[in-house]
Amino acid sequence: MDYLKQFVIPYVGLSAGSHQFDFIIDDKFFASFEYSEIKTANVQVKLDLNKTERMLILNFSMSGTIRTACDRCLDEFDYPVEGREEYFIKFGSAHFEEDDNVLVIAENETHIDIAQLVFDYVNLLLPFKVVHPDDENGNSQCDPEVLKQIEQHKVHDEIDNRWDKLKDLTIE
Repeated sequence: MDYLKQFVIPYVGLSAGSHQFDFIIDDKFFASFEYSEIKTANVQVKLDLNKTERMLILNFSMSGTIRTACDRCLDEFDYPVEGREEYFIKFGSAHFEEDDNVLVIAENETHIDIAQLVFDYVNLLLPFKVVHPDDENGNSQCDPEVLKQIEQHKVHDEIDNRWDKLKDLTIE
């Protein structure tokens, strides 16, 4: 059985109203995507699908951890993630993407595949810069040896003393 088949939802048989779906996003999920940078994760995705006569409203709630490398010390760790997303699927005459979070599908379609949506949303949970969170005392949890190396190689720019007089200027 194809692992991603569980993300295909046959909405035609669903009654109008709210329907809940739960998914666990793990290593197997990301292995199904050829160019996934995420290899290890444990994210719970709760989907509330609200079916109306003319559209489907998908509310995603996600929480868990993603194994990633710290951008400061390169140590791998489990980064905690949490987020919510909303997506609208309208019924129309043709299949096209109307907006970033609005899709129009033909009225004769019978199911939706949310695997790519889930993949994109979970990837967007990671910030641009991922670093170890600080401990309860406010100290970095990065590898101390790597932090020492960074400090040793840090370039300290010295300001040319000809510009020192400019520091005394007050600008209104």
